[in-house]
Amino acid sequence: MALQIFRFVETRRAHTSALKPLVQISQLSIHISGNVNTDKSKDGQKSADVDPNQVDAKPNGWFNKLFVPHINTSKEPHSRLLSASEYIYEMHFHNAKPEASELYLSKYESYCKELQSRSKDKAQLVGSWRVDIGGDQDQFVHIWKYLDGYRQASQLRSLMRTDECLKKATIDYCKDLRKRESQFMMSFSFWEHPQPQDNNSFYEMRSYILKPGTMIDWANGWSRGITARTNAVAGFFSQIGQLYTVHHLWRYEDLQVRKDVRENAWRKPGWDSCVAHTVPLIKEMRSRWLAPTSFSPIR
Repeated sequence: MALQIFRFVETRRAHTSALKPLVQISQLSIHISGNVNTDKSKDGQKSADVDPNQVDAKPNGWFNKLFVPHINTSKEPHSRLLSASEYIYEMHFHNAKPEASELYLSKYESYCKELQSRSKDKAQLVGSWRVDIGGDQDQFVHIWKYLDGYRQASQLRSLMRTDECLKKATIDYCKDLRKRESQFMMSFSFWEHPQPQDNNSFYEMRSYILKPGTMIDWANGWSRGITARTNAVAGFFSQIGQLYTVHHLWRYEDLQVRKDVRENAWRKPGWDSCVAHTVPLIKEMRSRWLAPTSFSPIR
């Protein structure tokens, strides 16, 4: 009988010992969903109240960095959540033959005038630049805007395929190209739409390929970060072409001004948080230093 009682007591001890780690872990679990008040513990000490408003409440604290202006995904298409208009932008990358870059540019200027005339200005040239630093130095970047969205873009596509003058002009400038590609884009709602301007400036286009599924997070971060900069020209996200691509366009007087502006941004509230939040979302990134062409509406 005594032996049976001894075995029973030992079994209870082993069971209780095995539960102790679980009890300790559960005591460490705190759900920050409001004030948490606990009664006195068995040892007579009262647990501390947890107030989420007092947890590292500094503006740049770790707790606040978890929260950025939030776009509610709901059940709406992401393009509607990210953009406030139906405008469609088309970006063209044209790589010219080195020996024919000036000839190409002259022909493309004529093509632009013809397209805007034939389309009755429904196709609007936003900007035209030559890549000066940061890639193929015989590359040109052109951005077009279609005010009536995809409907107008489809109509203009049909016009370019059927209009003999446009077809001839296209064939003519393409003779001087090594490669060309394009993508359709929309403008972020927290950036202004690009406007014609004559500042005798240079422009930097920073392009990012994001991890799939992160565009909303990117927008939530940059909707706050953009307030730290005053030289923003345009911000786009892709719809057709390389998906999850973002382009930011910035204006600078020269390279020294670029250095100064970028360094000063780190002294402004929210910039460090924007960078910390968005950099992990990036798969690839690149920068192009752009010089406007003579016929670019943005100079």
